[in-house]
Amino acid sequence: MKILVIGSGGREHAICWKLAQSNLVKNLYACPGNPGTASSAENVSFDFNNFEELKDFILGHSIDTVVVGPEAPLVEGIHDKISDDESLSSVNVIGPKKHGAQLEGSKEFSKKFMFRHDVPTAKYQSFTGETVAQGKAFLETLLPPYVLKADGLAAGKGVLIISDLQTAKEELNNMLLDAKFGDASSTVVIEEFLDGLEFSVFALTDGEDYVILPEAKDYKRIGEGDTGLNTGGMGAVSPVSFVDDEMMQKVEERIVKPTVTGLKKDNIDYKGFIFFGLIEVKGEPFVIEYNARLGDPETEVVLPRLNSDFAELLKACGNGTLGEKKIEFDSRAAVTVMAVSGGYPGSYSKGKEIIGLENVADSIVFHAGTREEENKIVTSGGRVLAFTSYGEDKQAALLNSYKSIYKVDFNGKYYRKDIGFDL
Repeated sequence: MKILVIGSGGREHAICWKLAQSNLVKNLYACPGNPGTASSAENVSFDFNNFEELKDFILGHSIDTVVVGPEAPLVEGIHDKISDDESLSSVNVIGPKKHGAQLEGSKEFSKKFMFRHDVPTAKYQSFTGETVAQGKAFLETLLPPYVLKADGLAAGKGVLIISDLQTAKEELNNMLLDAKFGDASSTVVIEEFLDGLEFSVFALTDGEDYVILPEAKDYKRIGEGDTGLNTGGMGAVSPVSFVDDEMMQKVEERIVKPTVTGLKKDNIDYKGFIFFGLIEVKGEPFVIEYNARLGDPETEVVLPRLNSDFAELLKACGNGTLGEKKIEFDSRAAVTVMAVSGGYPGSYSKGKEIIGLENVADSIVFHAGTREEENKIVTSGGRVLAFTSYGEDKQAALLNSYKSIYKVDFNGKYYRKDIGFDL
């Protein structure tokens, strides 16, 4: 297999790291990649949003599989462009076409999909700038806290959970009338708050069958005790203690199967990953959101627990034989802790030299926001490094990750010291 992985974050590093372990992979490329992906793949630099450049690379390097890491290219139709070109029609694209990517690209689309196919989720209504008054009236019918979601993509920051009714009304104004999240909040979904423990489940589907990857739980808030602003993710754990066999059976029967079947019923051509953002409420699973790709930083904790040949699964996804595959997990626990730039998720400085990476021996370090500059590795994003470790249990894995983080430094380094605290 000759594979191109699109993206530059920790998720893409983890994907390359896992694919590089397969004997099926002959050539592996990352565009644009980062200093971490360079250890598993060949980083290549071209504008993958420019279809002619993408096409030239695929043809010039005989690429047979394209794995799309981030959501934006999927929502913008990168799969459609590849499959619609006759010269690229045999390329296996892992990631849905534009229509299917609306599961993530539009909160309103996904909520309508869930209600149409009886997938358990919170009650909701959608509003625009023209119906902001009705939105405020709807808020008055709900009990606090109030959940406001920007309909479109907002880099993981478009969801607000607010305890005070008046503040919720003001934020609705900010989103709909003042474009707090740009075009992403031209429509806002308001939904009832579900109180419970969140977790994530990932499925890979070929449109007919699916396999379910190890579950995970991530931690979005910047502050310990799940306080402060939302981030792209401060860490993750797998397995999740309260997600037992009974819960996973409920998830599969009530959520995964109806979702895959619903896509088929709606004539949505979907080959790739489905991320199920779930919440357990009084022993029952509900969907908070869908993503049309692997999550981040959950990928950094899920793929290390995957014992099956990842490339073989992707190949089966492309040729429609996923139903013949069995998936195997590592029995050990895995924990990922993110080291982030000081000030994140607000303003932060870049270009800080990272030292001590060579000292890490007991963890896998996935690069999330780094670049090479004058033969040095420096910070280039808010979330900088993901430290993933194995352990016989969560505590042992956590200890290994924290020991490794201690060996690496950059100016302003911050990380949460309570990942997995609620388990």
